[in-house]
Amino acid sequence: MLQGCLLTGLESVSPEPSLASSFVRPDDPQEELGQREHPLVLAKYGGEYINEKAEEALALIVGKLVSVSDDPSRIYKVTILDTPKVNAFALPGGYLYITRGLLALANDSSEIAAVIAHEMSHVASNHAILRQEKLSSVKVGEEVVNDVLGDSVAARVALAANQIKLADFSREQELQADAIGIRMIGRAGFDPYAAARFLETMQAYQSFMAGNSDPLDDVTFLSTHPTTPQRVELARRHARFFGAPGIGERQRDRYLAGIDGLLFGDTAEEGFVRGRVFSHTGLGITFTAPEGARVENQPKAVIVTGPGEAATRFDAAAISKRDTLTDYLKSGWINGLVEESIVEGTTPSGLPMAAADAQADGWRFRVKVIRIGQQVYRFITALPNGSPQIMEISDQITSTFRELYRSERKALAPLKVRVIEVGTDDTLGKLAGKMRNGEDSLTLFKLINGLQPGETPLVGTKVKIVTDS
Repeated sequence: MLQGCLLTGLESVSPEPSLASSFVRPDDPQEELGQREHPLVLAKYGGEYINEKAEEALALIVGKLVSVSDDPSRIYKVTILDTPKVNAFALPGGYLYITRGLLALANDSSEIAAVIAHEMSHVASNHAILRQEKLSSVKVGEEVVNDVLGDSVAARVALAANQIKLADFSREQELQADAIGIRMIGRAGFDPYAAARFLETMQAYQSFMAGNSDPLDDVTFLSTHPTTPQRVELARRHARFFGAPGIGERQRDRYLAGIDGLLFGDTAEEGFVRGRVFSHTGLGITFTAPEGARVENQPKAVIVTGPGEAATRFDAAAISKRDTLTDYLKSGWINGLVEESIVEGTTPSGLPMAAADAQADGWRFRVKVIRIGQQVYRFITALPNGSPQIMEISDQITSTFRELYRSERKALAPLKVRVIEVGTDDTLGKLAGKMRNGEDSLTLFKLINGLQPGETPLVGTKVKIVTDS
């Protein structure tokens, strides 16, 4: 029942939608559907993120939107999800979800209003119900990986980008929700151009996360969503109904005050990604991905995409005191294991390690396990058959695995969004230098502040930085 919609492309203009769509009543069976799926959403996305200031900011925005809707008695339940992913979606019965990652990326109330109004439009138009029969979660590459690793490892190794994808609404439904949502925020007095502006910010951020070296100078969407530029233009076209750019409220300062101190990125319980480095204070371990790779911290594993077609899954499991690492590799959790390939040794930091190969149709896997006490840490690298780099890539990652020093543990802290005022001596470089996100702080600073190429924040204005203090 989960419907992903924020980054879906649109190609053509549909007839002007009516705001008098059939609305869901609280006693409707859809309410039961939403209640049933709600705990599953919380489990998948890290649970609910509690932040009173952010919740108050959202409540004010939702209140204004509901007041201009065709059904002001409609009840919407808005939940902030504790995940750095940038997304928002809806369930039947008025359940709306917005991630803290999206809140951190937005720059004013009008942009969040555009997101929420879009989702309210999906609920009001019964889109989630209309899509129910066609809903399908897709796991790209799952069959290939399952052939090798089996259910016990959940098969999420290869093809890191191959996560469960939320079923998209149809293009017509997305267009309808865009149009209704923009009309709603315009009626509520918000800047109607916020939808187009935030779509551009999201596509730039997605390019940045995918490894584009300079997405602000060449803002392109991932190949799976090639029509976003058309969608942005359509959003502007709907906004022109209210007038030229510059109309409506943005409420930037009020919004920024509401997200000041918001958690950014991973939690301490999940471990931290800083550029290509993953560290976990609780487990006391760290490793570095090769150049050209991207590290993503998922709920049950860390996924390293690249370099090239390579993908590596990192996770942990318990091991019996009696078992050797060779015993563990042969214990049945790896299907297609080439037993004669097993070798034991140590890492450069002196930790016990064993390695082995595994095969599946079209794929080769290099599995390495490293032991610390009764914990075993597993690196599983996948590449298509015939790729000679698999040994080198696997070695590059595992050779950096080690235990954290006590000083390193103390120094690691969650990142937060902090709102600061631009001083007279502040340049882009100085402002970006206050960031603590890891690599490419300048690009991230531009992205989270919605800066266009060549634009510099004005003295006295508020900007966001990401820091651990």
